[in-house]
Amino acid sequence: MTSTYHIGLLFLRLSFSAMMLTHGIPKLMKLVQGNMEFGDPIGIGSTPSFILIVIAEVICPLLVIIGYRTRIASIPVIIAMGVAAFIVHGADALATKEKALLYLFAFVSIALLGPGRHSVDKK
Repeated sequence: MTSTYHIGLLFLRLSFSAMMLTHGIPKLMKLVQGNMEFGDPIGIGSTPSFILIVIAEVICPLLVIIGYRTRIASIPVIIAMGVAAFIVHGADALATKEKALLYLFAFVSIALLGPGRHSVDKK
């Protein structure tokens, strides 16, 4: 693979993970403050759902940014965005679920392509 391919993978990882952090960090702050108000889209309770979404939107994107266990770290984000698009916003118009779908497609691409050379895993 060419160096531009690996730079493209780095750009994909950094850009989408950084944008995901803009959604996750406010949720992390709510969690730290003890505010557990959150939906229960898959029936496991609002607190476990909230903790899982914080992991998917904060911890996993940080792992993807540094390129550590990138493919595995992408899976919780993929699941979270799938739930957001097809369960939480399932009955909504495409314009409403579009953001979740974009993240879903980007992290599926990251999971399929791997981290590239510019990562901790260096694959």
